[in-house]
Amino acid sequence: MLNRFFGQKAKEEPKAPPQPEVPEERADEAPVAEKGANPFKNSLSRTRQFFTRFAESGYDTDTSTYPDTTTYPDTGAYPNSAPIRPVQEPVQVPMQPVQEPVQMPMRSVPAPAPVAARQTPITNDLWDDLEEALLMADVGSGTTTWLMERLRERAEDEQMRTMQQVQRALREEMAGLLGKASPLRFAKNSPLTVILVIGVNGSGKTTSIGKMALRLTLEGHKVMLAAADTFRAAAIDQLKIWGERTGTPVISQAPGSDPGAVVYDSIQAATSRGCDVLIVDTAGRLHTKYNLMEELKKINKVISKLLPEGPQELLLVIDATTGQNALMSARKFAEDIGLTGVIITKLDSTAKGGFAFAVADDLGVPIKFVGTGEKIEDLTPFDPQSFVDALFAQD
Repeated sequence: MLNRFFGQKAKEEPKAPPQPEVPEERADEAPVAEKGANPFKNSLSRTRQFFTRFAESGYDTDTSTYPDTTTYPDTGAYPNSAPIRPVQEPVQVPMQPVQEPVQMPMRSVPAPAPVAARQTPITNDLWDDLEEALLMADVGSGTTTWLMERLRERAEDEQMRTMQQVQRALREEMAGLLGKASPLRFAKNSPLTVILVIGVNGSGKTTSIGKMALRLTLEGHKVMLAAADTFRAAAIDQLKIWGERTGTPVISQAPGSDPGAVVYDSIQAATSRGCDVLIVDTAGRLHTKYNLMEELKKINKVISKLLPEGPQELLLVIDATTGQNALMSARKFAEDIGLTGVIITKLDSTAKGGFAFAVADDLGVPIKFVGTGEKIEDLTPFDPQSFVDALFAQD
């Protein structure tokens, strides 16, 4: 998409050298993440195609395309060059002075052009292409318009001359738009923290709850799950399966029971068993379902009555593959219920990472977690700077 910015074809991926055999992991050992690895890079591979051509260096950073200027004192030759005949020893001629050793001439190699000469100037076409790239990355029309206006303003105020300068400003604005990292909030004056999770059916709500329960358990918390989604037939069984997989107890009642009663019993059970975190699964609902929205408000009141500080978190799960269509219902949830954060799921599939910027800009609430895969450990705490770095990462 952005290849036209530099007028060059995308580089072919070099063939990876054969890797040594790695011993199989033991079943009782958890996989260790590579130190310093960006957790978002792999899940944003599709989105990065829209941004990687904004290379900060201004030219192709693959130095293999340039000749090697390293010389070798023995021969004065370059690597991979044609073999040079060895220098003959000086010939001793009677009554003649000894000749000096023959000096082989050094081959001249043109040095790479300076960076400034390779940087791309700002043109109207490049502005248009950047706007198109943002829209194709699912940043959204409103957020894209704001970003373009902001970048043009900075380009004029800071007297930018190249697209590499614009790229650096774009990264700064994107990181600022996402805000700072916002970890989960825990109760200060109560032994129990309640996390209420909402979202439409199919968004990955119950799966995210299971992954979050595992993460909190590994962090040392004692977690309990409340099956307050009594509206959907298989929801209770699905949550129990996640409870078994993560070793987390689940409090439930019969299908069709009052969700408020389930939450009441769960708070009592969590308190008596010494749990410090209760995650409440609620019925998947659209913002247009008046009865279910009122039911959600009732659950919120039950929690507040038993725990004046609660719920500490009210998280909305959004399916990234639905893109901008999900923002309408999310906006209504934020207005009626009052969200404290968002979980973006399925970012590893056909979704585009630009959706995160639209969420942050439109809803005005922090992104708490991002689903980056199908494995149980693939729920990553959201770090804005790492997320932006992953979008512009060079392979």
